[in-house]
Amino acid sequence: MAKTPAQRIKKHGAKAAVPQHHLPPVINPGTDRSPAKAQNNASLIVIAGVVASLFLFWYVHLLTLNQLTQLSGGLAMPDSLVGGFGTGYAAQLRRALDADARGQLNYVHKTAGTLFPLIFAFTWLLLIGTNVAKKALRWALWALPLLFVVVRLWGNVTIDSMIAAVNLDAGQVALASGLTVAGWVLFVASLIAGGAAVFLGRRASKEAAGPPVV
Repeated sequence: MAKTPAQRIKKHGAKAAVPQHHLPPVINPGTDRSPAKAQNNASLIVIAGVVASLFLFWYVHLLTLNQLTQLSGGLAMPDSLVGGFGTGYAAQLRRALDADARGQLNYVHKTAGTLFPLIFAFTWLLLIGTNVAKKALRWALWALPLLFVVVRLWGNVTIDSMIAAVNLDAGQVALASGLTVAGWVLFVASLIAGGAAVFLGRRASKEAAGPPVV
């Protein structure tokens, strides 16, 4: 029968050979993340966000808002008017849209019309953040999608209020028109900022890799 460590020490004293027991090291593979792996994860999220943004843009502007023109006598929805609109158009649209059509436009604004700017802005913030190293430039580019989501959501609410108001207000029409134009301008500017961020990120990667070995 094998002796216990205490019995060995009692018999042999300090010279007793006591086996050492070592606990296995705790390994957490989740903490072993290289910068390349983190960059790859961010790229996958950006790709998913771009796909979702493209789908929502198609769904809102090319499908749903276009279908609503069938309920407005062929008049385009305010969101689609890149150049804005005036009081005459707003009055004509209010007469053309019945309660059901107004409810459908409001529903679009509250669902896909809200998701699109939010997902687009989040995707572009991540895209810019992972490609632009300079803090000042990164914040300058971030301002565009952030302003876009604020202006776009504000525009949705203003358009719904303009259509649902008992009396048409020229100031409200001007605000809705201005927000619509600003939303489109910021959307295009955000696209350009995203393209610039990708270009800067690729150039930085090439510079970090160094000149090709001949």
